[in-house]
Amino acid sequence: MGAAAVVACGGGGGRGTPTTPTPGGGASASATIVIEASGRVNPSTVTIAQGGRVTFVNRHTRNHDMSSDPHPTHTDCPEMGQVGFLAPGQSRTSGNFNTVRTCGFHDHDAPGDMGLRGRIVIVAVQ
Repeated sequence: MGAAAVVACGGGGGRGTPTTPTPGGGASASATIVIEASGRVNPSTVTIAQGGRVTFVNRHTRNHDMSSDPHPTHTDCPEMGQVGFLAPGQSRTSGNFNTVRTCGFHDHDAPGDMGLRGRIVIVAVQ
């Protein structure tokens, strides 16, 4: 199974491509962030169109609890609340990100692990 990653969330360059183009906006309507076998998210930053969603896939050998910043309140982006706990091999999709903004995310159980931190950039549809 290949790691499909779309533009959005975090600071690293992903190897994915947009899966659902948004006419005139250039941002994708959805993105996938993979927690790789190394225990790092890929990509760490994705950009999605307003109203889009992000799917997290856990390919690591341990559980992860993906949450919105800031730790421990997780209040910046409530849409991340639909992701939460991911066992190895599990995936889950966020709610729709309807507000134009940048949302930070992290693993609640390892908030200082920079390899599990990233950003979701939500841009207006043009």
